[in-house]
Amino acid sequence: MFKYYTMMVDYMLSTQKSDLIPEKWYNVVPDLPEQLPPPLDNEKNKSSIELLNSILPKEVLKQEFTFQRFLKIPDEVREIYEQTGRPTPLVRARGLEKYLDYSGKILYKYEGATITGSHKINTAVPQAIYAANEGVEKVVTETGAGQWGTATSVAASFAGIKAKVFMVRISYQQKPLRKKIMQLYGGEVSPSPSDETEFGRSMLKQNPDHPGSLGIGIGEAVEYALDHNLRYLVGSVFNSVLTHQSIIGLETEKQLEIMGTEPDVLIGCVGGGSNFGGFSFPLMKKFKDVEVIASTAAEVPKFTKGEYKYDYVDTARILPSVKMFSLGADFMPEKIYAGGLRYHGAAPSLSMLVNTGRIKTVDESQESVIEALKIFSRTQGIVAAPESGHAIATAIDYVRSHKDERKTVVVNVSGHGLLDMSIFRDGQ
Repeated sequence: MFKYYTMMVDYMLSTQKSDLIPEKWYNVVPDLPEQLPPPLDNEKNKSSIELLNSILPKEVLKQEFTFQRFLKIPDEVREIYEQTGRPTPLVRARGLEKYLDYSGKILYKYEGATITGSHKINTAVPQAIYAANEGVEKVVTETGAGQWGTATSVAASFAGIKAKVFMVRISYQQKPLRKKIMQLYGGEVSPSPSDETEFGRSMLKQNPDHPGSLGIGIGEAVEYALDHNLRYLVGSVFNSVLTHQSIIGLETEKQLEIMGTEPDVLIGCVGGGSNFGGFSFPLMKKFKDVEVIASTAAEVPKFTKGEYKYDYVDTARILPSVKMFSLGADFMPEKIYAGGLRYHGAAPSLSMLVNTGRIKTVDESQESVIEALKIFSRTQGIVAAPESGHAIATAIDYVRSHKDERKTVVVNVSGHGLLDMSIFRDGQ
């Protein structure tokens, strides 16, 4: 009984109170060690930067280039945040600590507690509302594993508009339930590459069984937005998205204060960088000496084998190029199950901090991730997303190698994996 009570207190201390929802987002740009290199026009368009004016909601574009440190969260967005499950819990992972015989603390911020099961709803809501306020009737985007497409579909529904989603083909095939959920929320879903865009048709001509990638999906979504005069919602990489996602780290900061705890180590997974930046950037501002580790897929080693250079955000080369760690816009990732990590680049702000050495990086193989997911599910009862499993694997490795240091390790578990069970075979 005492053990149960202790677990409940730990959960309650995660403080799921609406007054913990921040009133402002945090923009990391003013606090970077140097000014971000500006985006550059691409080789196809006279001004791909100007092109952003025609496809992004105006408020998103404004937030993308602002140097303001804190941005007010609109009241209607905060209200929907509460409806979607914010604040999400910060939980002491006592089961995992016991399993690892760790004398320090392991905490996890659980974004899987949102209504869509991941952090993606944090930016989908404001973007959809901004688009609807401009009189737009439909938005379009891409999705890798399906979490962003799910969030876009439900956010569009909340805003009273429609959503079109290009889902990376390999994930479309691996995760049929994701497609069904998007459709349930009112989203229109197409596998990418598709025959609905010129770029998609060119990819299918090269390979009729093309598995697709996030870079290809972005290219198709942007082309579709241009051809149909729609607004494009951005899922990651862009600074405005990381700003919206800062709600994760801002909540965590308040929750740590209530718990009377300060973090020694922050760990999160990286696809494009939005959940990682949203979680870590506010905490890095508060805790200057905290160790920060970005966990990526070994099959997509953007930090360890990529270059810090100007590269295209999308494989179609429609959007501007930005300075980031990249494996190249034409990089075709392996068919790993963590579809949200199958992206060639990373957010410019995150890339800069990796390049300066402020943020460390680790690559995790799919095999190590599967093992970490099993351990976490059996010790904490949480089935985490394959993407989040990379952060969990890194945290387990870190604790094992720092066993006697009594550090407080905080992990961002960016989503649940209840619709990703085919990554396991017969539960083994």
